[in-house]
Amino acid sequence: MKAQPKIDVTKHSFVPKHTKLTEEEVQEVLTQYNISLKQLPSIRKSDPALRELNAKSGDVIKIMRKSPTYGEYPFYRVVING
Repeated sequence: MKAQPKIDVTKHSFVPKHTKLTEEEVQEVLTQYNISLKQLPSIRKSDPALRELNAKSGDVIKIMRKSPTYGEYPFYRVVING
C-alpha cells in the first residue's frame, strides 16, 4: 500500500489557529477562569492540528475561533494521549 502524503491541515481555512501556551500563560488562564487543569476540555495528542506544535500530554492549547457576530474568541484544551 502506498504511503499517504502528509497534509498540513493548519493551512485549511476551516481550521482555527492553534497555539501551545507557556506555563505562565496556563497559570493566567486557570486563574482568570478559576478552574483547574482537569476542568479544561481535552484534545488528543494525535489531533492533526497539533502535529507542528510538538504538543505533549498535559500541555494547554489555545484555539482561536472566528465568529461572524463576536469576532475572534479563545478556547482552551488540555492535551491527552491518544
